[in-house]
Amino acid sequence: MKKLLLASGNPGKQHELRALLDIPGLVLLDPSSLNLDLQLSETGEDYSSNAELKASAYAHASGMWALADDSGLEVDVLEGAPGPRSARLGASHLSDADRRQVLLEMLHPHPRPWKARFCAVVALASPEGVIDLTEGICEGEIISEERGTGGFGYDPIFLVHGMDRTMAELSMDEKNQLSHRSKAIEALMPVLRRRLGLKEG
Repeated sequence: MKKLLLASGNPGKQHELRALLDIPGLVLLDPSSLNLDLQLSETGEDYSSNAELKASAYAHASGMWALADDSGLEVDVLEGAPGPRSARLGASHLSDADRRQVLLEMLHPHPRPWKARFCAVVALASPEGVIDLTEGICEGEIISEERGTGGFGYDPIFLVHGMDRTMAELSMDEKNQLSHRSKAIEALMPVLRRRLGLKEG
């Protein structure tokens, strides 16, 4: 069995990654199972830098291949903000619900529709410093009323393009077919299988 460390302490993100990486012969570990608690500052200017930083740090600390992602919400009328700072919008103590309200307050002066997209970059890193990066995008728009109970972050106010549902109203299977993270993982899959010596699916 091959092992891969999910370089994230976010339970929602871990849940999604486990569903996306359900590959025969692959055992997925999280930092807590290895007693790893790295306090990393996501200081990169873009998703790639932050994903690479996290994956590399956890790969080095664990001595095994590690996978990390960095993602964010980009809103056109805010010139791409909050972007890489999406998870840190507002004060550091804010909850996901608080951050959604901060975003809606920022958008209030602007005319609708509030076109937006979720962006994700996934990094796969080896302990020796080998790095592979892939990206994924999901288009949509921000709405002012929260809908749905699934997902996390900005999912309840993100209306998926071409659907009359928010990301939080989708089932896990549906989300894992069209989300930004799923597209980035899909692009990474051939590389992941080759790097870890997994059979083709």
